[in-house]
Amino acid sequence: MKQIIVIFSVMLLIANFQVSAQDAREISKKAMDAIEVTDMEMISTINIHDGKGNVRVRQISTASRRFSDCSKMIIKFLAPADVKGTTLLVYDYEDQEDSQWIYMPALRKVRRIVSTEKSKNFMGSEFTNADMSKPNLNDYNYKLLKEDTFNDKKCWVIEAKAKDDKVRQENGFAKRVSYIDKETSFCYKIEYYDASDNQQRKQLISDYRKQSNGKNFAHKMVMQNVQNGRKSEMIVDKFQLGSKLPEATFSPSAIEN
Repeated sequence: MKQIIVIFSVMLLIANFQVSAQDAREISKKAMDAIEVTDMEMISTINIHDGKGNVRVRQISTASRRFSDCSKMIIKFLAPADVKGTTLLVYDYEDQEDSQWIYMPALRKVRRIVSTEKSKNFMGSEFTNADMSKPNLNDYNYKLLKEDTFNDKKCWVIEAKAKDDKVRQENGFAKRVSYIDKETSFCYKIEYYDASDNQQRKQLISDYRKQSNGKNFAHKMVMQNVQNGRKSEMIVDKFQLGSKLPEATFSPSAIEN
């Protein structure tokens, strides 16, 4: 009888783990769906703070549209003069590796960003090139760690661990831990960890605003490097739901102009 009880207990634990993992993935998917805005145009300001209190300010324009199975996005620097015209083009796929290109005015050429460069800082900020793309849900294993409160919001705390070395190297972290509002599915905080479980960065997301299509869009994101004290703030100044830019605009040859 004792052996039967032990076997049943082990089976119950395995079943609970599977349900928990599935629930964690579903919670993560709901969080992504709650803020998914594929067609839009906006103007943003990036404030880059170094560890000594100095601040660099950059202004960017962003436009995105979905075409078939791919969301295409252009991020162009408007100011200051030393980065003006620099443009990042992102092809964000659902079930395959994303593609990115960058145009540097000084070199007058478009260059494809290879996988090993996606984890590098985005134009000197604490955001990375990989942060400019939507995470691929299937690249991670999910685990519901606990329930917690963040800024008076009851949240699920979800761990997403990279499935393999390729995903880790491309994104620059081994796992992320997200605080997701149980009521709205808004994500308010993400912690990023390396393979040794040391925290690298912390992202705070706020000022969610509901759009006419029922989706919500965060108008402020702060990425903090917990190891060197640097942080970068991305603040949306103007936001327009929808875009009429033709698909030809979202091509590597087009971003040179």
